[in-house]
Amino acid sequence: MKLNAQQRQNAQQLISAIDFIGQKDWCPATGGNFSIRLDDQHRLVTQSGRDKRAITMADFMVINQATQAINAAQTPSAEAALHNALYQLDPSIQCVLHTHSVNSTVLSRSIKTEQLTLQGYEMQKALSGNSSHEPSIQIAIFDNTQDIDALAEQVKSQWQKISQPGLLVRGHGLYTWGTSVAQAKRHLEGLEFLFACYWQEMLLNQP
Repeated sequence: MKLNAQQRQNAQQLISAIDFIGQKDWCPATGGNFSIRLDDQHRLVTQSGRDKRAITMADFMVINQATQAINAAQTPSAEAALHNALYQLDPSIQCVLHTHSVNSTVLSRSIKTEQLTLQGYEMQKALSGNSSHEPSIQIAIFDNTQDIDALAEQVKSQWQKISQPGLLVRGHGLYTWGTSVAQAKRHLEGLEFLFACYWQEMLLNQP
C-alpha cells in the first residue's frame, strides 16, 4: 500500500516521537509498539522485534482491521490487535503509543485495584479533557495476558469506564493515544511524569 503525502508526514511525526521515546529508555530490548491510523481500513504499525531507538520507515508495515498484514512477508508487533481495538472503539483516535517504562511497569504491579487514582498534580492538565489539578482522575489497569485478542475484548467491555487517554497493563506497560501523534506524545509524557511522581510519593510515605 502506497502512502499519500499526509500519511507519510504523519509517519515521519511518529518516527520522531519514537526516537524521543527511545532516548527516554521507555522501550528497552525492542519492547513496545506504535501505530497511526491510515484510513478507516488500515493502520501503519511497527513490525515485531524492531529496536525502537533506531526506527526507520522500513520498520513499519500496514495491517487491516482484522490485524492482517497487507504484505504477508511481514509480522506485526504482538499487541497490534489492541491497537486495532482502540481505533475501532474511537474514530477520533489517530495514533496509539505503547511503552514499557520502569515506572509504568512497576507501578501497575504495585496497585492491586483495577485503577490508579491521581489527584492534585498540575500535570493532569496534560491529559485532554482535564483543566485543573483538583479533580481525581482514574487510569484503568488490566491484568497482563499473552492472549492479546482476549485483552482487546476486555478493553472493549470496559471502554465506557475509561475516562482518560491511557491505560496500564499490569507488569507490562502503558498504552496511550490521541487525535494526532503530537497529542498522543503529550499524553504519554504527561502520564509518565504523573507515574514517576506517584511512585516517588509512595516511596517517601513508607513507614
